[in-house]
Amino acid sequence: MRNVYIAGIGQTPVGEHWDSSLTTLAVRALSAARREAELPIQALYVGNALGGEVAGQALLGTTVATAAGLGGIEAMRVEAGGASGGAALRQAYLAVAGGAFDVVAVVGVEKLTDVLEGSIEAALALALDSDYEAAQGLTLTAGWALLQQRYMHVYGYADTAFAPFPVNAHRNGSTNRAAQYRSAISREQVIRSPKVAAPIALLDSSTAADGAAAVIIAAEQVVRKLSGPRIRVAGSALASAPLALGARRDLLWLEAAEQSAQGALKQAGVRHADVDVLELSDQHGIVAALSLEAGGFVERGMAPQAAADNLIAREGTLPIATFGGCKARGDAPGALGVYQIVELTQQLRGTSGANQVADARVAFAQCLGGLGATAATHVLVRED
Repeated sequence: MRNVYIAGIGQTPVGEHWDSSLTTLAVRALSAARREAELPIQALYVGNALGGEVAGQALLGTTVATAAGLGGIEAMRVEAGGASGGAALRQAYLAVAGGAFDVVAVVGVEKLTDVLEGSIEAALALALDSDYEAAQGLTLTAGWALLQQRYMHVYGYADTAFAPFPVNAHRNGSTNRAAQYRSAISREQVIRSPKVAAPIALLDSSTAADGAAAVIIAAEQVVRKLSGPRIRVAGSALASAPLALGARRDLLWLEAAEQSAQGALKQAGVRHADVDVLELSDQHGIVAALSLEAGGFVERGMAPQAAADNLIAREGTLPIATFGGCKARGDAPGALGVYQIVELTQQLRGTSGANQVADARVAFAQCLGGLGATAATHVLVRED
C-alpha cells in the first residue's frame, strides 16, 4: 500500500444556502480544493446522505463531475448516513493507496433546508431500522435521547452534565467564519433551553443544514512537488454494528466506533496519547460522550466528567469540535466527515488562527452513521 497525502482542501460555510443547489455547493467546495492542489483529478467520490430523498438528485458522482468539468472520470456517490463523507474518503484512500489512481477528489455535500422540518426528520430517520424503529416513529434525536437516559441511569449523571459539550462547541464556532452559529452560549442557557427529546435540550441539539467540503488526496510521488508541510492519511478504517438499538449487546458501547478507531490507530502506528486534536460526531453531547469512550480516549462513564474538567477545550488534552463541531459549525450530514478532514488539515498545517490547537501534529477524525451503526475513522499525521 502506498502512502497517501492531503493535497488540497476547500469548503463552503454551513448554513441555509437558498440560492445554491446541491450541485452548486459541491462544485464550489471542489473548485477551492482544486485551486490549492493544482493537480489533475482522476476520480471523484461524493459523500452524500440524502440527495435523492430531499434534494431530488441521484447519480451525484456523475452530476458533480460533469458540472465541475471532469466528465469521463470515475465518479460515484457514497452513502453511509452521517458517515457518508468519511466513507467516501475511505474509498478514495483505498483507490490511491492501492495504486488505482494517483490523485482523487472527495466531496461531501448536503442540501436540506429547501424542505420543511418534518421532511428532513423523515429523511434522517432512514438511517434507523425501518421496520422496528422508524416505522414506530423513532427519530435520530429521540434515539440518542433514549441512550442518554440509559447513560444517566447507569452512571448517575443529571442531564445538566452534558452541557459542557455544546458550550465548548459554540465557544469554538464563534471564531469560525464558516460556522452556522458564531455566538457563544453558557451552561445556564443550555440547561434552561426547552427539551426537544427529553433529556436532550434545544441548545444541545445540532441543526441540519446545507454545506459542502472537499479534499484532494494524492500519492506520495505526486505531493513531493508541493510546498509546505505534508499531511499524511496515516490510518483509515470503517466498521459497522447492528442498525437497531434492540439488536445490540451493549446499548452504551458504540461497537463500530471502537473497531474503526482501533483499526485506524493501529494502521497509523499511533497511540491514544499521541493524538493532539479530535473531530467527532457531536450532534448532541451524548454522541460525543459515547464516541470518546468507544474510541478509547476516556474510560466508560467518564466522558461528562472529562468535559466538565475542560479536557475537551482547545487548551485541554482532548480538544474536540475545534471549529464548532456539528452543534455550532452546523450539521450537513453527508459532508460531516469531509468537513472534519478540512478542519484537521488546517490544524496540522498551523493555519487555524483563533481556533488553533497549539503544536498539533496528530489528528483523529471519526463520523457516525445512524445511531453509531457505521463509523468511519481517519488518522492524519504532519510530516515536515
